[in-house]
Amino acid sequence: MTPELTHVRLLVRDMPAAYGFYTEVLGLVPTFGGPGDAYVDLAAGGDVSVALFAADEMDSALDLPAAAGGRRVCLVVRVEDVDAAAAEVIARGASLAAPPTDRPDWGLRTAHLLDPDGNVVELYADLPR
Repeated sequence: MTPELTHVRLLVRDMPAAYGFYTEVLGLVPTFGGPGDAYVDLAAGGDVSVALFAADEMDSALDLPAAAGGRRVCLVVRVEDVDAAAAEVIARGASLAAPPTDRPDWGLRTAHLLDPDGNVVELYADLPR
């Protein structure tokens, strides 16, 4: 597995407020989505993006109970093969919060794990088009 960090995804409870802060206050430029959407990508310079994602949507995608304010960050890591990467992190002692899953509406195959503090780490690869 050769991981490549592509996004820092902030799990937000108030998308319009978060969108306004990151675009109007920090000046990040939206490349996908808007203040009324559940997901927004913002150019952060270089090859890394800041993404805003509705926290309840992430909880639902992982089929986890609501984080009650606990989960705020998701590190998004591109891998060549999600299934192989998931097997590798399991062999290293991780347990998955969500197994490898095709998510056609996202255009991705993903697997999710939680770090010791409950932050989400997403392993992903693009689905073939």
